[in-house]
Amino acid sequence: MAVFKLEDFQNIDPNNVGNWPIPVKAVVILLVCILAAGAGFYFITQEQLIDLEKQQQEEKIKLDEFKTKQSEANSLEKLKEQLKQIEDSFKELLKKLPTETEVPALLVDISQTGLANGLNFELFQPIGERDGQGGFYKELPIKLRVRGTYHALGKFVSDIALLQRIVTQHNITIAPVPNNKTGDLTLDTTAKTYRYKNDEEEKASAPKKPAAPPPPAAPKK
Repeated sequence: MAVFKLEDFQNIDPNNVGNWPIPVKAVVILLVCILAAGAGFYFITQEQLIDLEKQQQEEKIKLDEFKTKQSEANSLEKLKEQLKQIEDSFKELLKKLPTETEVPALLVDISQTGLANGLNFELFQPIGERDGQGGFYKELPIKLRVRGTYHALGKFVSDIALLQRIVTQHNITIAPVPNNKTGDLTLDTTAKTYRYKNDEEEKASAPKKPAAPPPPAAPKK
């Protein structure tokens, strides 16, 4: 076993490595190995560590994307169920809108509702159909003026809201009847009923595409 002595490192000739004492050679070889290992770590291992860190970051991003897509896939069935519920509710609402042929019958229902509550009609004036907001349905406003007691008027408004078909009431005003001893009141309102447009009406009301400009005339020779 080589014994390291301080004298071995004194007076060594750097140009005559072969004659160096064995302990000196051993130390030099050890230092060279340490330097080589350090250089290998710096130039190779460190680069691999940087690459590993990038791959770990990419893996995290992909894992987050997977979790997001998995969550969306899990909620897909719930979204389909909600869509079906919305479609069913929409169909039920459609049933409450009169078709074109049912509108006259609905006007009769409104009139009979007033008479059933003991009211007198002083005005029953359909104004005429017009496009509603959005243009996908028609609305028919009806100006009404009825006369009766306060409770009868309230019952009339309530019964109109309970009709099978949708009827909304707007601009309701109530005023006492002048010189009336029975306490009658008059109610003015605009009732509106609605219906969806049929296919032909939809096509007719659809915005028309502007006509293409004519091609430029050929230059005269």
